[in-house]
Amino acid sequence: MNTTLAAPSSKTFKRRGSTRRRERAPSHLPPVQSQETHDAALHAIRNLLKGRTSYDAFPVSFRLIVLDTKLNVKKALQCLLLNGVVSAPLWNSEKSKFAGMLTVLDIIHLIQYYYDTANYEAAAADVETFRLESIRDIEKSLGVATPPMLAEHPNSTLYKAARVLIQTHARRLPLLDYDTETGHEVIVSVLTQYRLLKFISINCTREIQQLHLSLRKLKIGTYVSSNPPSPNPENPETQNPYYPISTATLDTPVFDVVHMFSERAISAVPIIDQDGVVVNLYETVDVITLVRLGAYQSLDLTISEALNQRSPDFPGVVICTAGDSLGTLLELIKKRRVHRLVVVEGDKGRLLGIITLSDVLRYVIGEVSIGESVEEIAALSAAPGTPLPPDIISS
Repeated sequence: MNTTLAAPSSKTFKRRGSTRRRERAPSHLPPVQSQETHDAALHAIRNLLKGRTSYDAFPVSFRLIVLDTKLNVKKALQCLLLNGVVSAPLWNSEKSKFAGMLTVLDIIHLIQYYYDTANYEAAAADVETFRLESIRDIEKSLGVATPPMLAEHPNSTLYKAARVLIQTHARRLPLLDYDTETGHEVIVSVLTQYRLLKFISINCTREIQQLHLSLRKLKIGTYVSSNPPSPNPENPETQNPYYPISTATLDTPVFDVVHMFSERAISAVPIIDQDGVVVNLYETVDVITLVRLGAYQSLDLTISEALNQRSPDFPGVVICTAGDSLGTLLELIKKRRVHRLVVVEGDKGRLLGIITLSDVLRYVIGEVSIGESVEEIAALSAAPGTPLPPDIISS
């Protein structure tokens, strides 16, 4: 049905005078956005974290999976899968001591080791008896960096815990206490980057609204270089048109991506087509699905074939643009579990960059002073009344 607006009447009315002054209606315009308001919001967030402990970031209820180092890898992996987690603290029962973390990257290293040194039958047989305590030996044989033994006390401030995460490039930080009767270590929980950023997004709503500057302007994330290095036949990475971002196509063999994970210590690779349009994302957790099926060495299948075996509850690829604000990203973290975002440009979604939670946390907290050691951070974390033996944090 068409609706026609009537012409305004030409009749005029005389306004009645009034001695009472009408109050001005509140303004609905957005607050003035400037670098100063953005910086003030960051400062307020950091001050909040300095006044809150790691205990404050604990969820109302949570489940903690701890694995004994005497456990074999296959059973440990089954335990992770059954409980829907991708990492767990390790415990040395002989010494009653925290022994590090088992993460998906450890499994990636193990797969590469078997792929390089054994046939499928030997790998499948060995993994039945291979114990978690030998994982670090595998990393040494591959020449990859051994993760540092890091931990914090739950009473340490969230700000100090975040600085340890930034300094060491760790994605998670175990929280240890001590049994007052035996003096033995007690694993209380694990603080992750996601949990920390979600705490910020929930408790700093007003400040987040003031973080209006764009991700690209703030230099959050890794972006395709406009000045890539000169091609070098001995270094295939210099021939990557999306340098320094590692990419793959649907036809790339899975093990080529596994090698990227292990060699570059990354957890995801964008999958692109011939035009650079992002079509998917392959993550380290996807490899675990193949391992569960027994494919310790049979990783010559393509990414396309591997994605067909991906869990149906995969949440999808989270994308953003370089013009999106930091506040918008933190609002997204509050609503859903996000570990990384692929930055795209254009209507088709061409790859421009990738943003990890490490990038976001590093900006929000601020870079740790150059040359500041983990030991110095540990000293700062030892607040009065919170005894921390010197061997909790060691390289």
